[in-house]
Amino acid sequence: MSTTATAKKPGSDESTESIGASIRAAFTTNLRQSGIFIAFIAIVILFTFLTEGTLLTGQNVTNIILQYSYILVLAIGMVIVIIGGHIDLSVGSVVAFSGAVSAVLVIKNGMPWWVGVLAAIGVGILVGAWQGFWVAFVGIPAFITTLAGMLMFRGATYLTLENISLSPFPAEYARIGVGFQNGLLGGPGYDVFTLVVFAIAVAAYIFTQFRQRAAAVSYNQHVAAMPLFIVKLVAVAAVVMWLSWLLANNRGLPNVLIILTILVIVYTLVTTRTVFGRNVYAIGGNLTAATLSGVKVKWVNFGIMLNMGFLAGVAGVLFGARSNGAQPGAGNMFELDAIAASFIGGAAVTGGVGKVTGAIIGGLIMATMTNGMQLIGWDQSLQNIVKGLVLLLAVAFDVYNKRRAGASR
Repeated sequence: MSTTATAKKPGSDESTESIGASIRAAFTTNLRQSGIFIAFIAIVILFTFLTEGTLLTGQNVTNIILQYSYILVLAIGMVIVIIGGHIDLSVGSVVAFSGAVSAVLVIKNGMPWWVGVLAAIGVGILVGAWQGFWVAFVGIPAFITTLAGMLMFRGATYLTLENISLSPFPAEYARIGVGFQNGLLGGPGYDVFTLVVFAIAVAAYIFTQFRQRAAAVSYNQHVAAMPLFIVKLVAVAAVVMWLSWLLANNRGLPNVLIILTILVIVYTLVTTRTVFGRNVYAIGGNLTAATLSGVKVKWVNFGIMLNMGFLAGVAGVLFGARSNGAQPGAGNMFELDAIAASFIGGAAVTGGVGKVTGAIIGGLIMATMTNGMQLIGWDQSLQNIVKGLVLLLAVAFDVYNKRRAGASR
């Protein structure tokens, strides 16, 4: 791009047009990448105003994290499924089934709490392997396979629990979902440990962003102007540290937030720095080209479904710990929330596009909207209408961008 601009005379119309096109391209890229963050901030501001500040109290922020952590875990797996060009309708049933097995072992049969945790995750992995086999090696579309799985594993949940709820889990199990890390470094009325952890996270984020920017510049890729880049870093740091202050003045650092952060970091690295991650994008972007390039499509698809099952098992543990038991109807509609979070976070309906961080932001948007509407006292039917409209608009925005990009070629 830059070579085209320098080959022309500085005052020529073609040079001006080239520079203008570069500026427009950079602006479009930045808007596409930052639009989800802007939307999230706008929704937070709106519902803060509508709830007269209740939304952003320390207690309510903590409740949002505790109540929607398992949806965010599912969203991490779901966005990878969608990037690969698939969909998974069974995750809510798998959450319920894995939690049911865990409850039977721990509550009914008196086994140690950690056995229940491992069993739930193991059940999720087995389910993922089962569905991965049918999708990858038999060739049944994931939509049909997981639709069947949604019915099968819901029925298996009822059979496992014998149509009754089981509770409570031991205190150690429950602390996974509702416990906190606080008081480790003391603090005059607030938890210093929470502030230190968030400060380290912010420092690591800033360092990573500078490295990514330097790498992009070295490959002559479009990057945001330095003032805009600095403003973005300052804004993110301010928001994160403000969130840490709210948590530090409440109950401290939730255990589920630690688990979620680890998963986000690991899966961001998996999707951006590993061969598996690149292959997932390649398959979702162009299956024929990926096959001709030597990508082992069957094994990658198997891995996608296996991973979704694993994360559904983790979500089953978190949900069971949060609700302190297992219910036959647990996990109802979780798959739709995870799918919505992925699409709102920027995943493309055609596959090949999406980010783990985008899915997390999309999930937070859904969580904030749901919590805000509950605080206002809106009826459940109205809440569903609003969430449906937001999902529809998010997909419409993706389709509009693709059409505009195709027209500009």
